[in-house]
Amino acid sequence: MERVGVSAASFHVGSIFLFCILAFTAVEAWRPWPSNFNTTKAADLSMGNEFGSSKRYEGSSEFVHMRYHNGPVLTENITIHTIWYGNWTFNDKRIIKAFLLALSDNNRSIRSSKTPSVAEWWRTVQLYTDQTGANVSKNVAVGSEVNDRYYSHGKSLTRLSIQAVIKSAVTALRHPLPIDPKTGLYLLLTSSDVAVQDFCRAVCGFHYFTFPSIVGYTLPYAWVGHSGTQCPDVCAYPFSIPSYMTGMQPFKSPNSNVGVDGMISVIAHELSELASNPLVNAWYAGQDPSAPTEIADLCEGIYGSGGGGSYTGQVLQDKAGASYNLNGLRRRFLVQWIWSPVLSACFGPNALDK
Repeated sequence: MERVGVSAASFHVGSIFLFCILAFTAVEAWRPWPSNFNTTKAADLSMGNEFGSSKRYEGSSEFVHMRYHNGPVLTENITIHTIWYGNWTFNDKRIIKAFLLALSDNNRSIRSSKTPSVAEWWRTVQLYTDQTGANVSKNVAVGSEVNDRYYSHGKSLTRLSIQAVIKSAVTALRHPLPIDPKTGLYLLLTSSDVAVQDFCRAVCGFHYFTFPSIVGYTLPYAWVGHSGTQCPDVCAYPFSIPSYMTGMQPFKSPNSNVGVDGMISVIAHELSELASNPLVNAWYAGQDPSAPTEIADLCEGIYGSGGGGSYTGQVLQDKAGASYNLNGLRRRFLVQWIWSPVLSACFGPNALDK
């Protein structure tokens, strides 16, 4: 995975040198199918924690060393500000918003969601801490949004023009997004008719932070593209299957929307890594900060117990045969597991042996 080797000690980065801009490649290269880390290993460990004892740890390996590199994590209340770039339908937005609203269980209506829930999935992200021992915040709110329906920067975006889109959103004369470097996450979503550099070929989404030289501020952000008409077999797995993965049948999507249901897991992937590694100097595996492996990278393709290799793991099905592993409020989602620093393995709230 390509990264820029930029070290930042706080959210108030004074300047970014030109060579960093020229070399810019965000934290990326995520595809939702299995990676080489997805091997199942039996272990007999006694864990006195909220997950209980388990003899199966999906994705566990003695070769994986998730480490803290002294950078900040998002310990204060998190607010997600969304930029809808391009042509988005009301239904597409409603599905994505339902997932974002379900991340925090502080909302009384969200607390009525059945287990396993989206908020329970976020609790694994909360296990990550900063230098003071403070955990990633459990409070995730949906903040302001901007509709860039007229493609202000065209229908073909580069990595750097994505930052220009964010700049336009926070500096707009009417209804700009709030500038919130410490607690804000900026989520840029491109519609299915927008081409993005390396989208479908190498990436489905990525996260990084904006350069003050472009945006004026250092803001953690993520981009995720709608793959419905461009590459569902690449970015909407397992609702669409690559042709070379013979013998596998696609899952039925829980919201009858392959492109958006595929986006949900990518959004979850990027948000979990933004919270635990917002400036690319906090939690990741590997010694090279220009190519770290983050908490969701380790669990690509794992959605349930027994997952690993080409097997997604055991997931749930509704009466219509749609597959899911998390409940929201009146909606269901299929979201990949993430790495637990307590279990040293991939984990999700739908685990059978938790």
